[in-house]
Amino acid sequence: MKQLVNYRGIAMVCTMAMLFLACTDNYKRVGDEAAKKVFPQGVAEDVVLTYTESVEKLGSEDTGSSKVLAVLSGPTNYDFEQLSFPYRTFPEGLLLELFNEKNERTTIEADYGVLYSLTSIVDLRGNVIIKSDDGKKLETPQLYYDRANEWAFTQEKFTFTNPEDGTVMDGEGMDIQKDLKFLNAHKTYGLMLIKEDKDD
Repeated sequence: MKQLVNYRGIAMVCTMAMLFLACTDNYKRVGDEAAKKVFPQGVAEDVVLTYTESVEKLGSEDTGSSKVLAVLSGPTNYDFEQLSFPYRTFPEGLLLELFNEKNERTTIEADYGVLYSLTSIVDLRGNVIIKSDDGKKLETPQLYYDRANEWAFTQEKFTFTNPEDGTVMDGEGMDIQKDLKFLNAHKTYGLMLIKEDKDD
C-alpha cells in the first residue's frame, strides 16, 4: 500500500511539472500586437538651444531686442518630436543655464536628460547638480525641473550647501525654486551644520 501511495505522489508531481512546462509562450507576435520600435526623427551633435522672449511686443516687420531666458546644451540630442507624446533625449548629458530678470545665472547639470515638450518638464538623471549665482549648490541623483513654474523637485536623497549661511543639509525628497532661494525639504537627516549669529 505504501508503494502505491509513493507512485501516486510521483505521478502527481510529474503531471504538474508537465503542465507548467507546457505553458510557455512560444507565440510569435506580429502586426499590431508586436512591440513597435521607436526611432528618433533626428540626431544632432553639439546641440545648443536658446530660449528667448521679446522685451516688447513686436509686429511682423518690427525690430527690437530679446532677452535670453535659458540655454540648453549637450553633446548629443535625439529628437522624438514626431510621437503623440513628444520628447527629446540627451543621452550623453546636458547643461541647462537659466537667467533671471537681473541676468543672474543658475546652472543645472546631469549625466542624462529628457525634455518633454507638452508638459515643459525636464527629467534629469545621474549626478544632478544645481548651482546658483550666489554659490548655493544642490546635489541629487535624479530631479525633475518644471520650466513653466520654474520649480525643481525630487523624491531622492539630496545634499544642499549654502555658503552664505555656512550650512550643509542632507535629506530625502524636496522641491526648490530654480535660483535655490527657497527649499522645502520633505525629510532631513544626518549632520546639519548651521551657522549661529553671535550677539556679543
